[in-house]
Amino acid sequence: MSNKIFGNEISDKVVKKALKKQKSYIKKFGDDRDKNYKLKVKDIESLDNINLKNIVISNEGKEIEKEKGIIIGNIRMGFGHYRIAMAIASAANAMGYIPYWFDLLSFKEANSSKIISHLNDLYSLGSRLSQKSKLFNKFYWEKVTTDGFKSIEYNFIDQKMTELMTSIYNNLDKNIPYIATHVWNAQTAIHSGMKKVINVIPDNFPLGLHLAEGSLHTLQTPSSYMGYRALIDMSKKNRLKEIPSSDIKYTGHYVDHELVENIEIDCKARLKRIENGENRRVLISIGGAGAQQGIVENIIRYMLEDIKNEKVALFINLGDHKNVWENIEKNIKGIEILAKKYFNKYNEVKDLSNILKTEEAKGLYVIYNENIFEAVYSTNILMRDADIFITKPSELSFYPVPKLLIERVGGHEAWGAIRSSEVGDGTIECRNLAQTLQFLELMLKENDLLELMCNAIIKNKKIGIYNGAYEVVKLAIKK
Repeated sequence: MSNKIFGNEISDKVVKKALKKQKSYIKKFGDDRDKNYKLKVKDIESLDNINLKNIVISNEGKEIEKEKGIIIGNIRMGFGHYRIAMAIASAANAMGYIPYWFDLLSFKEANSSKIISHLNDLYSLGSRLSQKSKLFNKFYWEKVTTDGFKSIEYNFIDQKMTELMTSIYNNLDKNIPYIATHVWNAQTAIHSGMKKVINVIPDNFPLGLHLAEGSLHTLQTPSSYMGYRALIDMSKKNRLKEIPSSDIKYTGHYVDHELVENIEIDCKARLKRIENGENRRVLISIGGAGAQQGIVENIIRYMLEDIKNEKVALFINLGDHKNVWENIEKNIKGIEILAKKYFNKYNEVKDLSNILKTEEAKGLYVIYNENIFEAVYSTNILMRDADIFITKPSELSFYPVPKLLIERVGGHEAWGAIRSSEVGDGTIECRNLAQTLQFLELMLKENDLLELMCNAIIKNKKIGIYNGAYEVVKLAIKK
């Protein structure tokens, strides 16, 4: 790798820092770049509806189908990159291709997993601390996740790190389409010599962190396209050389085929429930870092009497964070009596969704799955049946469901809420409990916000705002 990114010179100081950091990883984890890991394919039974296959280190199993195969590179860091990867896989399957799951963190024998696991632990800790300490969030975490991640020099340091992760790619066909939903996947694929790499950028806020020169960069929004095209604010210099237009494309929001296909049906069902005065259905999805404990408890307390009196339905998907529910039981007395638990009952969650298509919802439903695929996809299943989806303004802010957007975890997420509120499918970001409960009350007790959002979602579909996953697949095949 040269000491330039898109023609922009990296200072000797940063180059030395990057090389020092690289050497520290080699000292800590070793260097396995010349190792050849045997890769095979296993079915992911939980996601057989989208025909998703898992690439694993093994001597036994099926081979990758080269003619129709698309590899979807991702990393389980939180749930965001997994969720986007599932959306791409869903679109690929709907378009007649075979999606293959390639999680760099899952290959435990390889250095890629060891390095990423180390960094993921640090990021998850920072996310949780940011929700517990306003001072930590204001003076450290917000700055790290905006100013720190923004620099093109930060990207160079990451690029030297991902040079150490290539071993797991040694036995991949270099001409198979490779769609990366985490930048480290894209960078490592480029380092390994793969020819058809798409770098699916998740955030709506331009960050140098997400660059992978040599790949085709895709963006969900026009504003992020403009920011990345000009590499805006990614250096203290007045101006950087731009990303060539051939290396960057605006696609629209990355959304699963099952959700996009049923937008009109689901929104009309919501509007019908409003018209009939049925109970509102509220869905909360706990993030992969498990950083939303406090706000979830306060939302439950606010809704508790209506839950007891069966005037509202609350669905909480804990993901794979069972400890969150254990803490809720300790902090809200009597809550365990109200809960209808779906713990490791993925098929029953699917049955519940079918029931909710025709019957009114009441009370409290709590979902937990140890299996990571089931944990993430349960939100997709229940999203179609929800009237109000409560989430932080992360990747979920781009989904076609009425949203109440609570306080962000990291400054880079703020622009997700801005996008959602501007296209009309979610609220502005609620930066404190008072704002959160104000919007929740409006969405529970009155009709105008939900009606506005449902109608906006239907209009957005007509102009292709939610077609990003399909467009990414098209670009991967064309490339």
